[in-house]
Amino acid sequence: MGKVTGFLEIDRQVHKYQPASDRIRHFREFTLPMSDKEVEKQAARCMDCGIPYCHGPTGCPIHNQIPDWNDLVYNGDWDSAIRNLHSTNNFPEFTGRICPAPCEEACTLNLEDIPVAIKTVEQAIADKAYETGHIRPYPPEKKTGKRVAVIGSGPAGMAAAQQLGRAGHDVHVYERESRPGGLMRYGIPDFKIEKHYIDRRIEQMQGEGVTFHCGVNVGVDMKVADLIEEFDAVLYCGGSETPRPAGIPGSDLSGVYDAMPYLVQQNRRVGGEPIQSVAWPSHPIIAGGQHVVVVGGGDTASDCIGTAFRQGAVRVTQLDIRPQPPEKEDKLSVWPYWATKMRTSSSQAEGAEREFQVATLEFIGEDGQLTGVRCCEVDDKRKPIPGTEFVIRADLAFIAIGFAGPASDSLMKELDGKIKVVTDSRRSKNVEANDRDYRTSVDKLYAAGDVRRGQSLVVWAIREGRQAARSIDEALMGSTVLPR
Repeated sequence: MGKVTGFLEIDRQVHKYQPASDRIRHFREFTLPMSDKEVEKQAARCMDCGIPYCHGPTGCPIHNQIPDWNDLVYNGDWDSAIRNLHSTNNFPEFTGRICPAPCEEACTLNLEDIPVAIKTVEQAIADKAYETGHIRPYPPEKKTGKRVAVIGSGPAGMAAAQQLGRAGHDVHVYERESRPGGLMRYGIPDFKIEKHYIDRRIEQMQGEGVTFHCGVNVGVDMKVADLIEEFDAVLYCGGSETPRPAGIPGSDLSGVYDAMPYLVQQNRRVGGEPIQSVAWPSHPIIAGGQHVVVVGGGDTASDCIGTAFRQGAVRVTQLDIRPQPPEKEDKLSVWPYWATKMRTSSSQAEGAEREFQVATLEFIGEDGQLTGVRCCEVDDKRKPIPGTEFVIRADLAFIAIGFAGPASDSLMKELDGKIKVVTDSRRSKNVEANDRDYRTSVDKLYAAGDVRRGQSLVVWAIREGRQAARSIDEALMGSTVLPR
């Protein structure tokens, strides 16, 4: 696969970024394109390693056949590369942009910190396929007469709907927002993925016969029971949007917000939509000219940082209760698993001040308005260290410490007592459904994605959507040719 000696002859190269001083002036993507020849050289670095951990259990959750399409790109066969990639991944232009790339962590060359630029190659394959017209609708040759409803149009719902539509079923997707895409559209900033990439996939799916019903909040505008009665199967693919309670005194002060309403609001601005919706009723939140504190150390916190800088924040400080990770991991004890090491996101690199091993004790304010955050250092067991308290000035504070379960309270209330819910190790309350057939405790109702597994990655959502589609197709038809 690739060029046998490519990894010895060719240096690793990935997309370069616009300078931070330029990219914080807009909300567009800021990666600089690479030429076809440059990408082909990167694909040549795939070294025929014998056991490709990149698409094994520790690498790609959807089991992309990475060495195969690297070899195809290296040999200039981009058309075959997109066909191979699509055999496992419905939306490589999504994962090529926003997946953290566990495949690269598991790459054999990562033992020397020079993994194949898998994510860069994946994005290039998808983008080139659009340029050359190789991504178009593929409607089924015949219809089955079966009808399936999908609740939620995020990556899990989209993947399931496309697979079921191509299997010949009549698929209807119900989305509470005005446009499809779920949290991928409304929760992830445009500087990470511009939303026209979602729009063109929706157009492809509509061309394949999938029907989208936007502005329909299942559990409010219509009952789940009615969908179960009307359709042969119903797949619940809601997102995990309920914020985990922080329990920090002063959280009710004006200027203290959960992260998601802030991110959704800005995405709606960029998309030309009203900033308020039924799901996100909030007054305008703008960081321009403000001192901002972000509580939390994950991707959502990072997205708040990048958004605040683009809105013109004076200063952004990130508080992380975890210890600062080591600059480099012990490869022999960690590889091929995801390593805990010091990572700096593009948003953090735009000027964020990062505080590690710091607990947020209290939001303080005057006349009901936030003025600062009282903090302290903590030990390795996250216990406060006496005498280490300090106060950070803050006009705005965003809490980004994870999510506690599905967003649709009305839908879950309707199913209360009928559907089983489980609490995972992160204290997230999820719909109970196994990962073999994705059936819930309610007849004809399936669940996949974050609503089933809790807050996770887009690539995991795509995997679960595809697997649930296979299970539904098999249940309806007695057999299935859809891949897992």
